[in-house]
Amino acid sequence: MTSFLTPRRLPAHTAPLVTAFLLSILMTCIVSGLATLLSLGATSDALWHWPRAWDFSWLVAFPTLLLVLPLVRRAVARIVAPL
Repeated sequence: MTSFLTPRRLPAHTAPLVTAFLLSILMTCIVSGLATLLSLGATSDALWHWPRAWDFSWLVAFPTLLLVLPLVRRAVARIVAPL
């Protein structure tokens, strides 16, 4: 039974999708921000262009992570000894 104070949580089977979603948001935010600053410098113009760069990079990164993450998990399982 859940109370009003306990937030609802997504089912466990959605973990790979949520992982890819959050990882793609954080990764593209950092990388696009750094790339924008390096190319345009720390100006107000860079702040104007960064959200567009972030949007585009996220649109590429999220589906890529969905495709690549299972392959990476299998590769890690072959490289790392089980506990």
